[in-house]
Amino acid sequence: MVTKNELKYIRRLNNKSERIKNNQFVVEGKKSIKDFLSSDYELKKLFSTHPEEFNLYEITQKISLSQLKQISFLKSPNKHLGLFEIKNKELKKDSQYILIDSINDPGNLGTIIRSAEWFGFKQIICSKNSVDCYNPKVVQASMGSLSRVDIIYTDLIKFIRNEKIPVFGTSTEGKSILEFSKNINSGIWIFGSEANGISNDISELCESFYSIPKSNKEILTESLNLSTSASLVMSYLKLFNRSLD
Repeated sequence: MVTKNELKYIRRLNNKSERIKNNQFVVEGKKSIKDFLSSDYELKKLFSTHPEEFNLYEITQKISLSQLKQISFLKSPNKHLGLFEIKNKELKKDSQYILIDSINDPGNLGTIIRSAEWFGFKQIICSKNSVDCYNPKVVQASMGSLSRVDIIYTDLIKFIRNEKIPVFGTSTEGKSILEFSKNINSGIWIFGSEANGISNDISELCESFYSIPKSNKEILTESLNLSTSASLVMSYLKLFNRSLD
């Protein structure tokens, strides 16, 4: 039987400070939990209405649907909720980086993580004030991709200055990415926050700015969602050379 203290503890993991304090985060749903089980993340405890689907009885607590609803961060709880140990990822040297400056929306970050995996990026570098990647909404939106894409939080200005490769910003005022004519396999690409774009200090470090062009000038939509823009840029960076082969 799940105790009231356990139920309260899991709900508290919605807060970043509690996740850091306890070094744990929540993963929900069979597919996502299996993705994390197949990675280097360690499952500490599983709460499940159907324990037989995992056969991990030594660390599984069977619970009722009503109890699952009390601890779930989903509108429609999906049978299983796992507590995994947080892992601090280390930055890996690369020739091409995706940087996120001051992103606030967990759904956007989760979707960007999912797109990053799809297009072959193994890590994303975020400013320290960006939303926590272990936020339950980020975990859910990533659909398991967080188990395979490393999220690094660091001082973006220091990182950019330490790298000796070109820096490109994204902006609705930038020129079309289709005009990009430099080495597509080497560079730092920066995406700003949903509301304010790239911060001024970081913008000053950008060599040039690019945008996603509209299909035609008559389209009235002013801008794209951040995660959509990031996905399109990543697809261009990874698929452009292949399309020329």
